[in-house]
Amino acid sequence: MPNKKSPRKGSLQFWPRKRAKRSYASIRSWPKLNDTKLMGFAGYKAGMTHIILKDNSNATTKDELISQPVTIIECPPLKPLSLRFYQNTVKGPRCVSELFAKNLDKELIRKIKTPKKSNESKDYNDIRLVVYTQPKLTNIGKKKPEIFELEISGDKEKKLGFAKSLLDKEIKINDVFKEGQFLDAHGITKGKGFQGTVKRFGVHIRQHKSEKVKRGVGSLGPWTPKRVSFRVPMPGKMGYHKRTDYNKWLVKIGDKVEEINPKGGLLQYGLVKNNYVLLKGSIPGSRKRLIILTEPLRSKKESQQVEIDYISLESKQ
Repeated sequence: MPNKKSPRKGSLQFWPRKRAKRSYASIRSWPKLNDTKLMGFAGYKAGMTHIILKDNSNATTKDELISQPVTIIECPPLKPLSLRFYQNTVKGPRCVSELFAKNLDKELIRKIKTPKKSNESKDYNDIRLVVYTQPKLTNIGKKKPEIFELEISGDKEKKLGFAKSLLDKEIKINDVFKEGQFLDAHGITKGKGFQGTVKRFGVHIRQHKSEKVKRGVGSLGPWTPKRVSFRVPMPGKMGYHKRTDYNKWLVKIGDKVEEINPKGGLLQYGLVKNNYVLLKGSIPGSRKRLIILTEPLRSKKESQQVEIDYISLESKQ
């Protein structure tokens, strides 16, 4: 009989498997676009459902009605906090000054100290917009906002005027994204606590006559060298990791909440009160967790418009 091969489970690209520092992601890489625009938005994951739509691909079901699973993300308007001016140094970009917005919400006191000084730099290499969420407009049961940076694309000269025009007004999802386009979803996965090697790495369960353990690895390594390699699957904390889903299809941007709200609200979330988006497939993270949506970093797909025939009001797990 041929030798049975079983390659290791658990990609070493995600190593070490550390828990995230906060409940929403930080974006390190942004695509380069020629247009001057805001590169991202954020919303709260509300749950999943399914839709019936007309297939516009070249599959065998072309021009037929098919079912697709979608994730519902509630997107209340974002409010700008400040403009940060960065200079390039040997150790990387450094913030040299910050220009704050005039009208700030009182809920920011729960997160940061109210800024008193504000100044604009003339010598800078990049500008980024700092925004905060408004969870008080949703049904998730909290008032403390999340604060994060968003990149602005385009030329340096045009960035400043565009950023100042955003500083004292609310930003809506329609101002950033369009229906049918592809985007990246950044989130923090569900935390699963301390888990063993079978669940954490997919190690095969050993037969009932094996020594010592069934739900463990057969060997921790050789006698020489007398240490355990980091490649050996070991028990440990699992979940609550920062992950990115690339090229998610934005099927719909909606403002009529009665189309999406079942009677009594979505399971473990409640009623959607603001604008929402439907993304094809699943998104990492639990309900009520903030998902940051950005322009696609690896996209080679063109926008695809869709005709939705039916949206199910049965909330899924």
